[in-house]
Amino acid sequence: MLLKRTNIEEKLIRLKDDEKVSRAILEEVQKILTADSECHERIEKNISGGKDNIVNAFDFDLLETGRIYHLDQIKKICIDYRLRFLITKYFKGEIPPEAISKIKWLEKQHNIEIQGFKIMAPSKLFKLEDRDDPILFAPIGNNYFYLIHKWGKDLHPLRKWLMWPFKSIVNLALLTALVSYLVTMLIPQGLFSKNNSTAEFWIIFFFMFKCIASVVIFYGFALGKNFNPAIWNSKYFNS
Repeated sequence: MLLKRTNIEEKLIRLKDDEKVSRAILEEVQKILTADSECHERIEKNISGGKDNIVNAFDFDLLETGRIYHLDQIKKICIDYRLRFLITKYFKGEIPPEAISKIKWLEKQHNIEIQGFKIMAPSKLFKLEDRDDPILFAPIGNNYFYLIHKWGKDLHPLRKWLMWPFKSIVNLALLTALVSYLVTMLIPQGLFSKNNSTAEFWIIFFFMFKCIASVVIFYGFALGKNFNPAIWNSKYFNS
């Protein structure tokens, strides 16, 4: 059996064709990477420069109903746990890559550019970096929002009860009265008078209530604090 002779010209042509294919593949990969990078930068720009009153044209047939929340539901959670719900340009924490990836996937699936992002998180996250349970939302119209991504660690299990006094002035007054009563109970009987009486107990109680209430009022005014219903969607620092 005779071996076929090698045609150098054919080898050169084949090599050239192979290089063209490789070059085309590399160019295609480069285009994909460039497009992905531009998409990433655009999403980050939309998040950092968030706008209010935006409605995204999602395809409702593709949305997960379990991730759709009304503003009233978000407001109630914010008030109960002393959280804020603001546009993302006020958020000082870091948006994780997983959230960006989910936004890319949603935009591709719904063929839209998502804007108007909002975040529900503790107040301090809108002033300094932290990692307590932020949740990223996108508006879908009529005061409904779509939950895109949650990250960080969960809130303290007792946070709702710890923030209960800050829901209203009535709650704060009740807590102040309870603390005053407990402090009054700790004062030894007969400390101010030889004769123990109900009148003496209540006089001491009102004195303690005035002292503790004064400290609470001073703390509130000095630090510019406000009650949960007034701050849940406030963008101002002193609230």
